[in-house]
Amino acid sequence: MLLFPGKMGQNEWKRLLRNQVAEEKRRHGAEELRRWSLLALKELERFPLFVLAQVVLLYYSLPDEVQTHDFVRKWSRSKKILLPAVAGDGLQLRCYASDEEMVTGTYHIGEPSGAVFTDYGTIDLAVVPGVAFDAEGCRLGRGKGYYDRLLPLLEAYKIGLCYSFQVAESVPSELHDVRMDKVLTEKGFLSSEHDVRDDSGTHVTV
Repeated sequence: MLLFPGKMGQNEWKRLLRNQVAEEKRRHGAEELRRWSLLALKELERFPLFVLAQVVLLYYSLPDEVQTHDFVRKWSRSKKILLPAVAGDGLQLRCYASDEEMVTGTYHIGEPSGAVFTDYGTIDLAVVPGVAFDAEGCRLGRGKGYYDRLLPLLEAYKIGLCYSFQVAESVPSELHDVRMDKVLTEKGFLSSEHDVRDDSGTHVTV
């Protein structure tokens, strides 16, 4: 776990967290990250809300993120899988159809080329990447603010997905930041003391 050193402003702590996570990622080989990705995604597949979900927002992973390419392909056969696409300073959602319809977008991330999806209220589950998360569901992104602008528009249950070395004791957050309902790593779901929704979508205190 990444420990908060204390006596540090939020911006400084964010910079330090991003640097620490980048250093941790360099310590682990591609095969190790692939194996951890499979463990995390197997746990996601067993999660009741995922099992029941018809419309799922995923992400098309960068090399240093929990690897989702095969997972997207697999589950697009039985669920509507949405992926984000950068549009200006925000994210659009598009339906994944096949690898052949993917294009290389901003930051060299694969993006679907189909129609924009705007019926956000039908999304059952959102799986969100991040640089770091804490057990309270706070998320640190890469600093561009794309998900910060998207997440308030989504009512769906939100799962932060990362490797266990990306879990921090505390992630800087502000009142307008949207917390994850759960955070998942290759070691399983993090326990939390804040008010979240259970896997049926009902708000509970855990």
